Amino acid sequence: MATVKFLYGAICLIAFSWGRLPGSNLLNIARAEIGVREATNSNDGKRVEEYLAAVGLKKGQPYCAAYISWCFKKAGYSAPRTGWCPALFPKDKLVKEPFPGCVFGLYFPALKRVAHVGLVESIRGKYCITIEGNTNPEGSRDGGGVYRRMRYRKTISKYSNWL
Repeated sequence: MATVKFLYGAICLIAFSWGRLPGSNLLNIARAEIGVREATNSNDGKRVEEYLAAVGLKKGQPYCAAYISWCFKKAGYSAPRTGWCPALFPKDKLVKEPFPGCVFGLYFPALKRVAHVGLVESIRGKYCITIEGNTNPEGSRDGGGVYRRMRYRKTISKYSNWL
């Protein structure tokens, strides 16, 4: 049984890396943005402002959800199109287990809502490897650019499937 699971996982990994699984194009687009930085640490700069414009927001607004929407738009999806983190988790899109290409949300008790989002790139045991806009190496929700992060799965409150 373990051999079958291993082979299935290897086949999925190969198919995903060749762009044949849902979400692979989305993740390639998201990966290409890793390294984008804000111009003045004020949610600004040419590319950051493109993320914001994709959902009708102006320069200076938080952009983690706008970044997600921009990636989906570039990948040819009609939705989501929002700059509001909680809107990425409607009941009909929620999933219990993460997978590559799904959206994750972090709950912030002080705000009483999901207040930071990103894309799950891969799963490594108890961790999700993610790609996120408006964060930094420390994992802030008000960071300085687009980063790849490793998040402990127990810190993630929600996952949604927009694929």
